[in-house]
Amino acid sequence: MAAPSAVGCFLGLAFLLCGAVRGAPQLDAEAARQQAADRVGRLPGQPAVKFAQYAGYVTVNEAHGRALFYWFFEATAGAAKKPLVLWLNGGPGCSSIGYGEAEELGPFLVQKGKPELKWNPYSWNKEANLMFLESPVGVGFSYTNTSSDLGKLGDKITAADAYVFLLNWFKRFPQYKHHEFYIAGESYAGHYVPQLSEKIFDGNKHGPKENRINFKGIMIGNALMDDETDQAGMVQYAWDHAVISDRVYADVKAHCDFAMANTTAACDQALEEYFAVYRLIDMYSLYTPVCTDGSSSSPLAKRVGVHGAAPKIFSKYHGWYMRPAGYDPCTSEYSEVYFNRPDVQAALHANVTKIGYNWTHCSDVIGKWNDAVPSTLPIIRKLVAGGIRVWVFSGDTDGRIPVTSTRLTLNKLGLKTVQEWTPWYDRLQVGGWTITYEGLTFVTIRGAGHEVPMHTPRQALSLFSHFLGDKKMPPTAFS
Repeated sequence: MAAPSAVGCFLGLAFLLCGAVRGAPQLDAEAARQQAADRVGRLPGQPAVKFAQYAGYVTVNEAHGRALFYWFFEATAGAAKKPLVLWLNGGPGCSSIGYGEAEELGPFLVQKGKPELKWNPYSWNKEANLMFLESPVGVGFSYTNTSSDLGKLGDKITAADAYVFLLNWFKRFPQYKHHEFYIAGESYAGHYVPQLSEKIFDGNKHGPKENRINFKGIMIGNALMDDETDQAGMVQYAWDHAVISDRVYADVKAHCDFAMANTTAACDQALEEYFAVYRLIDMYSLYTPVCTDGSSSSPLAKRVGVHGAAPKIFSKYHGWYMRPAGYDPCTSEYSEVYFNRPDVQAALHANVTKIGYNWTHCSDVIGKWNDAVPSTLPIIRKLVAGGIRVWVFSGDTDGRIPVTSTRLTLNKLGLKTVQEWTPWYDRLQVGGWTITYEGLTFVTIRGAGHEVPMHTPRQALSLFSHFLGDKKMPPTAFS
């Protein structure tokens, strides 16, 4: 059992005793019971820690038996005063626990060849109370008892269920109700995060007072936000980085209109040649090796996302669904072994209904995505206008949603520049570049691929800290 994280009292069940001291909401008996049931003692192979962790299911639709799985970590210190952050990975159809928690920014990371977890010295729960959500149903341990739900998934139901999850989670953990709340994520979370944010924003404005969430900001990285510019930027980035030839680049430019949802035969041929290159190298991290572990499945055949999701043109191509992953490119293999262990699942209160398939990074049971907006920029404009803090970041060696795509996308917003493009620093070295617009900050991370916290964990933690503090990235080598 984890030890208390602060002197006197700590977040969780101890609010029954010390909530009045700190002015926090008192737990009723049912909330106390639910928290006790979700409390995670110590996972198999887990290093000892002094903060509390919780995991389990929150029902989002009782009639259909839909329930989302979460894993929550108290901040390492000062949890009672620190914000609450929800992290979402994308896909769509990929696990925030498999990627975000176990490979990127969570407290516990998986290891090669060891049935043990290792402590992440750059875990984001150093700065905040941190929650990972497997969303929508069919992803990871999240499930539905109505199998037809799996054929009806899309952007709308994902946002609606995630919003219900939050409302119900806050009923279970009322001590967090008034904490500053932020949402962060990467990749297809460029849809998930703005769409869930809009639900919260509108709910706070027009919904009942008891559902109000102290929502302050969002941060999305290497994020799919706009079909036209995301796709055009991918091809331009590949040419800029000597991945495709002049001829292929010229053919794509001549024959493909990324503002349209349909393609010509000439565009199809050009894009097939473009995607063929990424059967050889990792689209998600141009300069790191692919997995060549003979005991693992083929790294260039790992699927991510589901058909019908944005972007409409690229989603037609087999190459869009290939997922070689990671700085250690075999990391995903280690996670799948760990989270399929019965003792691990028991410790996490997961798979309680004995789902009829294995836990995977990206869902094998979601085959169709029924709705995906071509752009989330209208929502981002709405959030900016509503005073919600918006940060966007980009690892600059990612070819999947490259920095080129993000810059083209942000230019579409037409926001006034407050501070021009300038370097920021990490340990006397340039960590990347940043530009501040009116209501939005954009940060690049030098040398990072698609999963920024995996590739550059120290720099990612610095980014997160400055985002939460609403502070500019370190402007000099000595700041």
